[in-house]
Amino acid sequence: MMAKSTYYVSVQSGSILKDQGAAAYEFEIMADQREADDLQHLLEMKMNADDRTYYRAHIPGIPYHIDPENDLYDHYLQQIYQLIYELGTEETKQAMAQMHVLENLEGIGDL
Repeated sequence: MMAKSTYYVSVQSGSILKDQGAAAYEFEIMADQREADDLQHLLEMKMNADDRTYYRAHIPGIPYHIDPENDLYDHYLQQIYQLIYELGTEETKQAMAQMHVLENLEGIGDL
């Protein structure tokens, strides 16, 4: 088993940092290197999906619920928050529970 380290995660900026003061963050997690790499990969996939939604947003008349680009973005977002919850410190888990993050994501992003 690999040693776990503390990481500070910003879903908004797509960053995972070891230095708490390096940038703003939303969540604190405990992860080994593989888990941190897995989360970084999901954050990168979300950013790529986000880029695709930008182009799609300029095509009027496509409802959000009939939109594979938005579905893909939602899918990665749901996976990210699920993994953050699993790796999160007790404080992170409590904050996510108070924000109802996981409950609000249920059912979205199902591909």
